[in-house]
Amino acid sequence: MTKLPEASRARGIYLLPNLFTLSALFAGFYAVVAAMKGVFEHAAIAIFVAMLMDSLDGRVARLTNTQTPFGAQLDSLSDMISFGIAPALVIYSFSLNYIGKLGWLAAFVYTASAALRLARFNTRNTHDKRYFQGLPSPAGAAIIASIVWACVEHAIAGPSIRLIALVVTPLVGLLMVSNVRYRSFKDLDLKGNVSFMVIIFIVFLFVLIAIDPPDIFFLVFILYGLSGPVTRVWHSARKRRMRKQRAAAQNEKNDAES
Repeated sequence: MTKLPEASRARGIYLLPNLFTLSALFAGFYAVVAAMKGVFEHAAIAIFVAMLMDSLDGRVARLTNTQTPFGAQLDSLSDMISFGIAPALVIYSFSLNYIGKLGWLAAFVYTASAALRLARFNTRNTHDKRYFQGLPSPAGAAIIASIVWACVEHAIAGPSIRLIALVVTPLVGLLMVSNVRYRSFKDLDLKGNVSFMVIIFIVFLFVLIAIDPPDIFFLVFILYGLSGPVTRVWHSARKRRMRKQRAAAQNEKNDAES
Protein backbone atom coordinates (compact mmCIF):
# COMPACT_ATOMS: atom_id res chain seq x y z
CA MET A 1 0.00 0.00 0.00
CA THR A 2 1.40 3.36 -1.05
CA LYS A 3 2.02 5.74 1.81
CA LEU A 4 0.63 9.24 1.53
CA PRO A 5 3.11 12.11 1.64
CA GLU A 6 3.47 13.78 5.00
CA ALA A 7 1.77 16.99 3.77
CA SER A 8 -1.18 14.97 2.41
CA ARG A 9 -2.01 13.21 5.60
CA ALA A 10 -5.07 14.41 7.47
CA ARG A 11 -4.07 16.56 10.37
CA GLY A 12 -5.80 16.02 13.66
CA ILE A 13 -6.65 18.61 16.27
CA TYR A 14 -5.77 18.68 19.96
CA LEU A 15 -8.73 17.62 22.04
CA LEU A 16 -8.14 19.16 25.47
CA PRO A 17 -7.86 22.92 24.73
CA ASN A 18 -10.52 22.76 22.01
CA LEU A 19 -12.82 20.96 24.42
CA PHE A 20 -12.71 24.00 26.71
CA THR A 21 -13.35 26.26 23.72
CA LEU A 22 -16.35 24.19 22.63
CA SER A 23 -17.62 24.26 26.22
CA ALA A 24 -17.53 28.06 26.12
CA LEU A 25 -19.36 27.96 22.78
CA PHE A 26 -21.98 25.63 24.22
CA ALA A 27 -22.51 27.93 27.22
CA GLY A 28 -22.94 30.94 24.92
CA PHE A 29 -25.42 29.06 22.75
CA TYR A 30 -27.33 27.91 25.84
CA ALA A 31 -27.52 31.53 27.04
CA VAL A 32 -29.39 32.40 23.83
CA VAL A 33 -31.74 29.43 24.21
CA ALA A 34 -32.43 30.27 27.88
CA ALA A 35 -33.15 33.90 26.99
CA MET A 36 -35.61 32.80 24.29
CA LYS A 37 -37.40 30.74 26.93
CA GLY A 38 -37.42 33.64 29.38
CA VAL A 39 -35.08 31.96 31.88
CA PHE A 40 -32.84 34.99 32.18
CA GLU A 41 -31.01 33.95 35.35
CA HIS A 42 -29.76 30.80 33.62
CA ALA A 43 -28.87 32.85 30.54
CA ALA A 44 -26.72 35.25 32.58
CA ILE A 45 -25.02 32.44 34.47
CA ALA A 46 -24.27 30.66 31.19
CA ILE A 47 -22.37 33.73 29.95
CA PHE A 48 -20.22 33.66 33.08
CA VAL A 49 -19.60 29.94 32.55
CA ALA A 50 -18.49 30.77 29.01
CA MET A 51 -16.07 33.33 30.46
CA LEU A 52 -14.60 30.71 32.76
CA MET A 53 -14.14 28.20 29.96
CA ASP A 54 -12.67 30.87 27.69
CA SER A 55 -10.12 31.84 30.33
CA LEU A 56 -8.99 28.22 30.63
CA ASP A 57 -8.61 27.11 27.02
CA GLY A 58 -5.62 29.32 26.25
CA ARG A 59 -3.89 28.48 29.52
CA VAL A 60 -4.43 24.76 28.95
CA ALA A 61 -3.04 25.07 25.42
CA ARG A 62 0.07 26.84 26.69
CA LEU A 63 0.60 24.41 29.56
CA THR A 64 0.28 21.38 27.29
CA ASN A 65 2.11 23.02 24.37
CA THR A 66 -0.89 22.45 22.09
CA GLN A 67 -1.32 25.95 20.64
CA THR A 68 -2.38 25.86 16.98
CA PRO A 69 -3.81 28.32 14.43
CA PHE A 70 -6.93 26.14 14.31
CA GLY A 71 -7.44 26.57 18.05
CA ALA A 72 -6.94 30.33 17.79
CA GLN A 73 -9.56 30.61 15.04
CA LEU A 74 -12.01 28.40 16.91
CA ASP A 75 -11.52 30.48 20.05
CA SER A 76 -12.24 33.69 18.15
CA LEU A 77 -15.43 32.27 16.63
CA SER A 78 -16.51 31.01 20.05
CA ASP A 79 -15.89 34.45 21.54
CA MET A 80 -18.08 36.04 18.88
CA ILE A 81 -20.99 33.77 19.80
CA SER A 82 -20.53 33.79 23.57
CA PHE A 83 -19.51 37.43 24.09
CA GLY A 84 -20.83 39.17 20.99
CA ILE A 85 -24.16 37.63 20.04
CA ALA A 86 -25.34 35.97 23.27
CA PRO A 87 -25.19 39.07 25.56
CA ALA A 88 -26.92 41.22 22.94
CA LEU A 89 -29.77 38.73 22.53
CA VAL A 90 -30.09 38.24 26.29
CA ILE A 91 -30.42 41.96 27.04
CA TYR A 92 -32.70 42.39 24.03
CA SER A 93 -35.03 39.60 25.16
CA PHE A 94 -34.96 40.87 28.73
CA SER A 95 -35.44 44.59 28.20
CA LEU A 96 -34.62 46.15 24.83
CA ASN A 97 -37.45 44.45 22.92
CA TYR A 98 -39.92 46.70 24.77
CA ILE A 99 -38.49 49.75 22.95
CA GLY A 100 -38.97 48.53 19.40
CA LYS A 101 -36.55 49.39 16.61
CA LEU A 102 -34.22 51.37 18.87
CA GLY A 103 -33.92 48.30 21.07
CA TRP A 104 -32.63 45.90 18.44
CA LEU A 105 -30.44 48.61 16.94
CA ALA A 106 -28.78 49.12 20.33
CA ALA A 107 -28.24 45.36 20.58
CA PHE A 108 -26.76 45.34 17.07
CA VAL A 109 -24.33 48.14 17.95
CA TYR A 110 -23.05 45.95 20.78
CA THR A 111 -22.71 42.88 18.52
CA ALA A 112 -21.00 44.81 15.72
CA SER A 113 -18.60 46.38 18.22
CA ALA A 114 -17.71 42.96 19.61
CA ALA A 115 -16.97 41.70 16.07
CA LEU A 116 -14.81 44.73 15.29
CA ARG A 117 -12.95 44.41 18.57
CA LEU A 118 -12.19 40.73 18.02
CA ALA A 119 -11.00 41.44 14.46
CA ARG A 120 -8.71 44.20 15.73
CA PHE A 121 -7.41 41.99 18.51
CA ASN A 122 -6.62 39.16 16.06
CA THR A 123 -4.77 41.36 13.59
CA ARG A 124 -2.84 43.71 15.86
CA ASN A 125 0.23 42.73 17.83
CA THR A 126 0.60 44.70 21.06
CA HIS A 127 3.94 44.82 22.83
CA ASP A 128 2.52 45.87 26.18
CA LYS A 129 0.73 42.78 27.45
CA ARG A 130 -0.27 44.57 30.66
CA TYR A 131 -3.12 46.43 28.94
CA PHE A 132 -5.96 45.77 26.54
CA GLN A 133 -6.86 48.37 23.93
CA GLY A 134 -10.56 48.77 24.51
CA LEU A 135 -12.79 46.87 26.88
CA PRO A 136 -12.26 43.10 26.46
CA SER A 137 -15.30 41.37 24.97
CA PRO A 138 -15.65 38.91 27.90
CA ALA A 139 -15.74 41.84 30.33
CA GLY A 140 -18.31 43.62 28.15
CA ALA A 141 -20.44 40.48 28.12
CA ALA A 142 -20.07 40.23 31.90
CA ILE A 143 -21.38 43.78 32.36
CA ILE A 144 -24.50 42.99 30.32
CA ALA A 145 -25.01 39.60 31.98
CA SER A 146 -24.51 40.98 35.49
CA ILE A 147 -27.13 43.69 34.89
CA VAL A 148 -29.68 41.06 33.84
CA TRP A 149 -28.75 38.71 36.68
CA ALA A 150 -28.95 41.46 39.32
CA CYS A 151 -32.34 42.60 38.00
CA VAL A 152 -33.71 39.05 38.16
CA GLU A 153 -32.28 38.60 41.66
CA HIS A 154 -34.02 41.76 42.91
CA ALA A 155 -37.25 41.15 40.96
CA ILE A 156 -36.73 44.18 38.71
CA ALA A 157 -38.70 43.74 35.51
CA GLY A 158 -36.96 44.18 32.18
CA PRO A 159 -39.29 46.94 30.88
CA SER A 160 -38.49 49.12 33.90
CA ILE A 161 -34.80 49.36 32.93
CA ARG A 162 -35.30 49.62 29.17
CA LEU A 163 -33.97 53.18 28.98
CA ILE A 164 -30.91 52.24 31.05
CA ALA A 165 -30.32 49.24 28.81
CA LEU A 166 -30.75 51.45 25.73
CA VAL A 167 -27.84 53.62 26.93
CA VAL A 168 -25.59 51.01 28.56
CA THR A 169 -25.69 48.36 25.81
CA PRO A 170 -24.27 50.46 22.94
CA LEU A 171 -21.99 52.30 25.39
CA VAL A 172 -20.35 49.02 26.40
CA GLY A 173 -19.96 48.21 22.72
CA LEU A 174 -18.30 51.54 22.02
CA LEU A 175 -15.90 50.98 24.92
CA MET A 176 -14.86 47.70 23.30
CA VAL A 177 -13.78 49.47 20.09
CA SER A 178 -12.33 52.52 21.84
CA ASN A 179 -8.65 53.26 22.48
CA VAL A 180 -9.22 53.32 26.24
CA ARG A 181 -6.72 51.05 27.97
CA TYR A 182 -7.76 48.40 30.47
CA ARG A 183 -5.51 46.37 32.73
CA SER A 184 -5.16 42.80 31.48
CA PHE A 185 -3.59 41.47 34.72
CA LYS A 186 -1.41 39.22 32.54
CA ASP A 187 1.65 40.58 34.31
CA LEU A 188 0.60 39.06 37.61
CA ASP A 189 3.06 36.38 38.68
CA LEU A 190 0.86 33.55 39.95
CA LYS A 191 3.87 31.32 40.50
CA GLY A 192 5.74 33.76 42.71
CA ASN A 193 5.51 34.36 46.43
CA VAL A 194 2.75 36.61 47.74
CA SER A 195 2.05 38.05 51.13
CA PHE A 196 -0.32 36.36 53.56
CA MET A 197 -2.76 39.28 53.28
CA VAL A 198 -3.19 38.60 49.55
CA ILE A 199 -4.40 35.09 50.35
CA ILE A 200 -6.78 36.49 52.98
CA PHE A 201 -8.16 38.97 50.44
CA ILE A 202 -8.74 36.22 47.87
CA VAL A 203 -10.55 34.08 50.45
CA PHE A 204 -12.66 37.09 51.47
CA LEU A 205 -13.53 37.75 47.81
CA PHE A 206 -14.60 34.13 47.33
CA VAL A 207 -16.81 34.37 50.41
CA LEU A 208 -18.47 37.55 49.10
CA ILE A 209 -19.12 35.94 45.73
CA ALA A 210 -20.59 32.87 47.40
CA ILE A 211 -22.90 35.00 49.56
CA ASP A 212 -24.29 37.18 46.76
CA PRO A 213 -22.97 36.32 43.26
CA PRO A 214 -25.27 38.63 41.22
CA ASP A 215 -24.51 41.80 43.15
CA ILE A 216 -20.78 41.10 43.55
CA PHE A 217 -20.31 40.32 39.85
CA PHE A 218 -22.35 43.41 38.98
CA LEU A 219 -20.20 45.62 41.20
CA VAL A 220 -16.87 44.12 40.08
CA PHE A 221 -17.51 44.35 36.34
CA ILE A 222 -19.17 47.78 36.46
CA LEU A 223 -16.11 49.08 38.32
CA TYR A 224 -13.82 47.40 35.79
CA GLY A 225 -15.78 48.96 32.93
CA LEU A 226 -15.46 52.40 34.53
CA SER A 227 -11.79 51.93 35.41
CA GLY A 228 -10.60 52.57 31.85
CA PRO A 229 -12.31 55.94 31.25
CA VAL A 230 -11.66 57.11 34.82
CA THR A 231 -7.95 56.24 34.57
CA ARG A 232 -7.69 57.97 31.20
CA VAL A 233 -9.33 61.15 32.52
CA TRP A 234 -7.06 61.08 35.58
CA HIS A 235 -3.92 60.69 33.46
CA SER A 236 -5.05 63.49 31.12
CA ALA A 237 -5.72 65.81 34.06
CA ARG A 238 -2.35 64.91 35.56
CA LYS A 239 -0.53 65.66 32.30
CA ARG A 240 -2.28 69.03 31.99
CA ARG A 241 -1.37 69.89 35.57
CA MET A 242 2.27 68.95 34.99
CA ARG A 243 2.39 71.05 31.80
CA LYS A 244 0.98 74.02 33.68
CA GLN A 245 3.54 73.54 36.45
CA ARG A 246 6.40 73.37 33.95
CA ALA A 247 5.07 76.44 32.14
CA ALA A 248 4.78 78.33 35.43
CA ALA A 249 8.30 77.30 36.44
CA GLN A 250 9.64 78.39 33.06
CA ASN A 251 7.88 81.75 33.37
CA GLU A 252 9.37 82.28 36.82
CA LYS A 253 12.80 81.41 35.46
CA ASN A 254 12.41 83.87 32.58
CA ASP A 255 11.24 86.61 34.97
CA ALA A 256 14.20 85.98 37.23
CA GLU A 257 16.67 86.17 34.32
CA SER A 258 15.11 89.37 33.02
